[in-house]
Amino acid sequence: MAHRVLSNSNVYTKMNKTQIIFALLLAGISIAAAQDKKDTDTSHFRRIEQVDEYIEKHYVQEPDYKKIGEKAISSMLAELDPHSTYIAAKDVQRTNEGLQANFEGVGIAFQIVDDTISVTEVIVGGPSEKVGLMIGDKLLKVDDTVATFKGVNNRFVFNHLRGKKGTEVNLTIKRNGIDKPLEFKIIRDKVPIYSVDTYFMLDDEVGYIRLARFARTSHSEVRNAIGKLKRQGMKRLIFDLRGNGGGYLDIACGVANEFIEGNRLLVYTEGLRSPRQNYTSRRGGSYTSGPLVILVDEYSASASEIVSGAVQDWDRGLLVGRRTFGKGLVQRMFEIYDGAQIRLTTARYYTPSGRCIQKPYDDGIEAYHRELQKRYEHNELVNPDSINYPDSLRFQTSKGRVVYGGGGIMPDVFVPMDTMRLSDYFLSLRSAGLINTFTLAFADNHRSDTLFSDFSHFILNYDSAAVINDFNEYVASKNILRSDVKGEWVAGWLNEMARKTIADTCHTIHADNYQQYLATLLADTTFLTKLNEKAQAEDKRSTLINQHSDQYLGYIIKAMIARNLYGIEYYYRVMRDYDTGLQQAIKTVKEIEN
Repeated sequence: MAHRVLSNSNVYTKMNKTQIIFALLLAGISIAAAQDKKDTDTSHFRRIEQVDEYIEKHYVQEPDYKKIGEKAISSMLAELDPHSTYIAAKDVQRTNEGLQANFEGVGIAFQIVDDTISVTEVIVGGPSEKVGLMIGDKLLKVDDTVATFKGVNNRFVFNHLRGKKGTEVNLTIKRNGIDKPLEFKIIRDKVPIYSVDTYFMLDDEVGYIRLARFARTSHSEVRNAIGKLKRQGMKRLIFDLRGNGGGYLDIACGVANEFIEGNRLLVYTEGLRSPRQNYTSRRGGSYTSGPLVILVDEYSASASEIVSGAVQDWDRGLLVGRRTFGKGLVQRMFEIYDGAQIRLTTARYYTPSGRCIQKPYDDGIEAYHRELQKRYEHNELVNPDSINYPDSLRFQTSKGRVVYGGGGIMPDVFVPMDTMRLSDYFLSLRSAGLINTFTLAFADNHRSDTLFSDFSHFILNYDSAAVINDFNEYVASKNILRSDVKGEWVAGWLNEMARKTIADTCHTIHADNYQQYLATLLADTTFLTKLNEKAQAEDKRSTLINQHSDQYLGYIIKAMIARNLYGIEYYYRVMRDYDTGLQQAIKTVKEIEN
């Protein structure tokens, strides 16, 4: 529920708006001082007013109060916690759009390749679908504005295609296989935003639903997907929340309600000025019995953790994946007089067993945002035994299973991160955008190919070896080559070791300069033996990484071509055979007694 902050007219007679904004900056800087019990509110604000008066009378030039004010509010909120934020008025609509049920525009997803805007998805029920736009269409003009030029970007597309419902936009399109440009008159309208990326049957029994976020329509979308899968014979369900950063609390409770029997606690919130509030399930959930697995990872946060925690605490299903993000702070939205908003943390989330979802942030925001990197460095993402939970964070599920609090939800079945699929070569290809450009071009060239008339024909006729050969030729034409990983590693390791005492050589090397030090190292047979052993081990590891990464690259190319031809669902259909998390989820859900 939005709460509007109202201004006091008496305040405006004493201070202008810019002074108030500047006071916010000083208030943000002085939060720690304000907390000192010896300082009263009166003295605190008197100090602010005094500094403001000095600036008004003596500062060298007129300050940019608007800029200062926005930074002031952001800084003040940042001192509180990592999730209290300020949203400028100009950013409110776009920031909230992803969690709304719709936006106003023409209803396409797009990709910009070689200064050309290509349609990658036509949103079902949107204005573009109604007039016949197709995946693969390329925008030549928007009204009278040329849309193909060097430097065309996302902002150009948003500014020209989005607009108020009922307004008109004319698109000139180049469609593959048709010589003359096509023209479409589109009346902008409400465009539905779907949060369920895809749902389909993995086999005769197991259904799969992937939820991208908890938006306004997510509950009804999930319920609809469950109903359709049950009609197709679903007896077991995998609910994929990997990468889902959360959304609305009430929607999270609605989704959890689909899985958990009525009159059970789903989550509760509590804060210093927010009394405990319980959120319980209602009767009528669409899948309250039957084997259930929820897929999670380190990017599953907030609403995803509410659903996961409730399912785990009530022993309703099993969680598969890696420890979730640990975002358990409740934000309420308050409006500022100029249309801006602040999202202010007012409480914390707790699972039914009493676990606090929020991970610590005592070391500051920078450390908080590096926490996932620390998990990687501490080996947690590949080995769950690296996590040490104190007994004070020990809780129990409804059936007595031990679970732990302290930040995030630990899954029941751990799936290690695949650390070998991203070789240096793969990263080079991705950063250069070559995977995207190749797969889009391939799809464009085969849209009318009868061998790929539908997905079933695609699976039968797709020649992976031939496509990879074409891709390699395309990459070579862009002068992207594999690097000599072994050579680079040896050189880097030598330089590192030459700058410090080498413990492996069983003696300390004394030298007057770097060159002498390095020469001594290279003359040391013990050092060279160990260097050779390390080089061979690293070379073997690099070879394995390259082989594994190349296999992953082949799946990615095939999946992206399928997505560009048929839609997002088919990306996941292709990737299922490579997705180790999904494969473990399938194995786990089939082992649960029905």
